[in-house]
Amino acid sequence: MSLARRWFAVPLWQRVIGGLVIGVILGAAWPAGANAIAILGDLFVRLIRMLVVPVVLVTIAAGIAALGDPRRLGAIGGRTVLLFAFTTIVAVTIGMATGLIFRPGAGITLAGVAPHALGAAVSPGDQLLGIVPVNIIDALAKGDMLAIIFTAVLLGVGMVAAGEAGRPVVKLFEGLAAVLLQIVRIVMEVTPLGVLALIARAVASGGAAVFVNIGALALCVVIASLVQMLFHGALIAWVARLPALRFFRGILDALVVGFSTASSSATLPVGLRVAEDNLGIAPAVAGTVLPLGASIGKDGTAMYVGLMGQFALQALGITPDPGMLLVMLLTGALAAFGTAPVPSASLFMLAAMLSAVGVAPEQTALIVGLVLPFDRLLDMTRTTPSVSANLTVATLVARRTGALDTAVFRGATSG
Repeated sequence: MSLARRWFAVPLWQRVIGGLVIGVILGAAWPAGANAIAILGDLFVRLIRMLVVPVVLVTIAAGIAALGDPRRLGAIGGRTVLLFAFTTIVAVTIGMATGLIFRPGAGITLAGVAPHALGAAVSPGDQLLGIVPVNIIDALAKGDMLAIIFTAVLLGVGMVAAGEAGRPVVKLFEGLAAVLLQIVRIVMEVTPLGVLALIARAVASGGAAVFVNIGALALCVVIASLVQMLFHGALIAWVARLPALRFFRGILDALVVGFSTASSSATLPVGLRVAEDNLGIAPAVAGTVLPLGASIGKDGTAMYVGLMGQFALQALGITPDPGMLLVMLLTGALAAFGTAPVPSASLFMLAAMLSAVGVAPEQTALIVGLVLPFDRLLDMTRTTPSVSANLTVATLVARRTGALDTAVFRGATSG
């Protein structure tokens, strides 16, 4: 058997894990080599990001058109939003509880920390207006995800409303969705090399420093992420009545890509592939739920904002009362919903939570300045439960609406 055939005979998830392990070793033992191959990681991320906008636009529009019945679309959309709201609130609670139990900010000194200036906060009114694009082409070019989702929903609804006259457009979008899925499968074959390069650079540029300088916070992020994913597994087992271990094995590719890119949005094309191929979720449901989840399904961000809120109060010597904790829970959930699905974005949503309980922007800037240099690996870790949450909600919605092939799910293999 040739070397190429041996390579492709190995399941993709095993190749990706191998790339991750080699990347850690390379980054720790030979930082110069890690920097030399960094371009491979950048190319991988660019390939993934290249697909995000067309995948979101096409799959949502095609998914809505495939549903056909507007009542079914309303049922799926309503369940999706409610489930994401529920998992987000649980995630904030887990983050806050982890912070209160382990107290990672206790004893932290902010002396000598350079503050990191935060940009002006966007008002809720402006966020709401931004959902409706003035120029669709401009929104596509900028990758404005909420505006793209709004446009895709309108396209899908328009195709359904047009009836027979809209069938050619429906066929076009269905064909585009099938083509994009094949492109995603091709791009996924370079994932092991991309993950290797990304992890090697992250470790070489100060991965160990995370555990030396803010080790308690890093440990809390890992613990809270695992607890949140156990919660997702419980939902799969108890609500969907499906084997949780099969679920996690089926989504492993998406979890590793989410970890390596630190972006739930960049993981979307991979998520769509594993949802359909490994979990047996119908394309109409996967193409509707997952792109929406890439914008509002932020369990990892919600968990981290909740944890960071407690870390900040402890570092500043502030003891929260029950009223403050309730305010932080609500503002943390809302902030997570509005966070851009890009690396380190959640740090800047911390200001919304802390300002709600009276922490000055200057103090928040000190906390961000302390954590930001080490945030990459923390961001990679907390992106994983966000990816898990999106696929959990998609599975629950598909199971509830009869759009899940249990034979495919129970035989799920990643690769």
